[in-house]
Amino acid sequence: MIRKVLIGIAVIAAGLIFGLFLILKFYKPPLSGNFGKVDAKLFVGPGNDQPLIVAFGGSQGGNTWAENYWGDVRSKLLEKGYAVLAVGYFKTGNTPETLDRISLNAIRDTIMSISHHPKINNNKIALLGSSRGAELVLNLASRYNDFGAVIALVPSHATFPSLTTFVNTSAWTFDGEELTYVGIPFTALGPAMRGESVKAIEIALESLDDSSKSIIPVQDISGPILLLSAKNDALWPSKYMSDKIVSRLAENNFKYYYEHFSFDGGHHDTKMHFDKVFEFLDNHFKPLESK
Repeated sequence: MIRKVLIGIAVIAAGLIFGLFLILKFYKPPLSGNFGKVDAKLFVGPGNDQPLIVAFGGSQGGNTWAENYWGDVRSKLLEKGYAVLAVGYFKTGNTPETLDRISLNAIRDTIMSISHHPKINNNKIALLGSSRGAELVLNLASRYNDFGAVIALVPSHATFPSLTTFVNTSAWTFDGEELTYVGIPFTALGPAMRGESVKAIEIALESLDDSSKSIIPVQDISGPILLLSAKNDALWPSKYMSDKIVSRLAENNFKYYYEHFSFDGGHHDTKMHFDKVFEFLDNHFKPLESK
């Protein structure tokens, strides 16, 4: 009797695992009704010919660069002669609710449309993103040559999946196709469920080599790059992944300036090191006549 019960439990468990496999392999949630919609808020100073800094938040969603938290940094950028475009790409009310198959094309089109503001120099556009927003800006600048500099705060060197229940879609689309993303193996599920996100991501990255299509082609970026990583990052291994970006740039004889600054601190401590961002922008992005 006990043996039959155990066999029954095993059959049910196998069925559940097989069902989960089928879901992960074949089921994809429908695209958001707000697919392709982007929220953006422009902050401009009094001058003319202002270089534009396009700023993105991370996995928390919303338009964080339009909020009070970044207000002092926005003000400093405006004082230094930059305009700031704060972009929200999900969870703003008007955009997709989840970080899932966000259109890079729509984001680029929104930026370029707003960059025609009469006070902005639309030949001088820099992208600035943090965490998943850093993943976004590296992917965006790798595919469009409209952007003259990239600042990636606690970034990844590869494209990761969506933040949906089954994490079986890409976070980004380009020209109607999902970007290839790092697969999450079953061995990473245990650490992920225990909240050990760094361990889970490290497991996912173990099988990745430099030829993987999920690796962001940063060597195609058309301008200087600044990377800031956290030595004690508890969300994902941003230092390791920034080192991988630097290695890829070096191996491809990247012709522009690039720098990786790794600080003592955690994932959310980038704001304390914004002097590096101001220095980078002033030295490698601002037009000479504006310095």
